[in-house]
Amino acid sequence: MQTLIRGCSQLVTMAGPARPRGGVEMQEIGLVENGALLIEDGKVLAAGDYESVCRVAADGFDAKNVEGRVVTPGLVDAHTHPVFGGSRLDDFERRIQGLSYAEIARMGGGIRSTYLKTQNSKEEDLLKAGEVLLMQMMQSGTTAIEAKSGYGGSVYHELSLLRVLSKLNAQGKMKIVPTLLGAHAVPEGYMSASFAKIVAEEMIPVAASEGLAQFVDVFVEDGYYSHDDARLIASAARQHGLGIRLHVDQLHDGGGAALAAELGAKTADHLEHVSIEGILALKDKGVIPVLLPGSVYCLGSNQYPPARKMIDAGLPVVIASDFNPGSSPVLSLTATMNMACTQMKMLPSEALVACTVNAANSIGLGGQIGSLEKGKSADFVVWNASDYRELAYWVGANLVNQVWVDGVRL
Repeated sequence: MQTLIRGCSQLVTMAGPARPRGGVEMQEIGLVENGALLIEDGKVLAAGDYESVCRVAADGFDAKNVEGRVVTPGLVDAHTHPVFGGSRLDDFERRIQGLSYAEIARMGGGIRSTYLKTQNSKEEDLLKAGEVLLMQMMQSGTTAIEAKSGYGGSVYHELSLLRVLSKLNAQGKMKIVPTLLGAHAVPEGYMSASFAKIVAEEMIPVAASEGLAQFVDVFVEDGYYSHDDARLIASAARQHGLGIRLHVDQLHDGGGAALAAELGAKTADHLEHVSIEGILALKDKGVIPVLLPGSVYCLGSNQYPPARKMIDAGLPVVIASDFNPGSSPVLSLTATMNMACTQMKMLPSEALVACTVNAANSIGLGGQIGSLEKGKSADFVVWNASDYRELAYWVGANLVNQVWVDGVRL
C-alpha cells in the first residue's frame, strides 16, 4: 500500500544533481511549501507540492498528516566511532583543568586508555552498548552513519569491532557504512611503521575478504601515523578494493590535505589547520572535506575548520558529529549543525546539505539516501518545527517528532 505524508509546512527534498553539491549549490535544498511525500515499498514514489503528488497516488492510499511540520531527509553522520568500551570521563575532567590532548595522552588517557577498556569488554557488551548509542542517534534524527573501528589496538580486537558493526547493521534500523581505523593511536610497544604494516598486511585482507569494511582510515598526525604509514595502508586498501578516508590536519597543518589528494582519498576529515594550498589540492582531486566542529568544541579549542573558504572554493563540505568517547561525545547532528552555523558561519541551508546529500555521497550511498527523490529509500524525519532553519537554531533541543526508515516509522 502507498503512504502519503501530507501537511508539511516545508518539505526539504534536496532534489538536484546526483553528486555532492559545492559552492552556491549548498544553499539549494529543494524546498517545497505545503509539500507532500508519497512512498511505496520502502521507496519514495513522488515528492513535491500536495496537488501534484496526489495526482500520482493510487486509490486507497494511507494518508498521514504531519500537521504543519517540517520534513527532511534522514540525517547522515559521515564520521562516527560508536563501538568502544568504557568512557573517558577522566579525560573530560583533565581538559577542564587545562590539560591538552597530548598531555592527557602522555598521562595514560586518550585513545590508548579506550584500547584497554575495549579489550577488556565482551563482544556482547559492546554490541548492547552500540545498540543504545545508535538508538540515541536515531532519536535525534540520524538514519545513516559511517562507523569506524579504531579502539581495538590489535588485529583481533579491531576485527571484533568490525563484526559488532556488522551485527548492528544487520538489525536493519540504522544504515551503517563500516570503516577500518586500525591506524588510530599507536599501541604500546610498537612504532607507527611496524603497526601500519600490521594494519596493511593482517587487518585489511581479512576485513576486505569478509566484507567487514568498505573504507580504511588513518589518523595522520605527529605522534600517531606518518605520511609514509598512510601511503602503505592506502596501497593495501586499494589492492583489496577498499576506499580511503584520512584524519588529517587536526592538531596542526601537517600537509594532510595534500596527502589525501595524492592518495585519491574519498574524504579528508577534521582539517582544522588546513592551508589554502591544501584546500585547492582537495578541490583539484575531488576529495570531500568532512568537518567536525564537535571535536573542536569539546576539546575547548577555537580553531574551527575554515568552512567558508572551502565553500567559496567550490568544495562540497560535509559536517559530521565525530561521535567518540574522548574528544567528541556528541550524538546529535542538529547540535553539530548549530556549531557549523555559529562557529564556522555556514548558513542553515548549507549545514543541512552538509549532513544529508553531501554526507550520503561521501560514504558511497548518494544513490540511495540523502534526498527525497523518486526511487530513493524513504528515510525521512518529521520535525517539531515549521521552518527548516529551526533545526540549527534551537540549541540543545531535540525537535524530532517522527523518524522513518525504508518507509517504516520507527
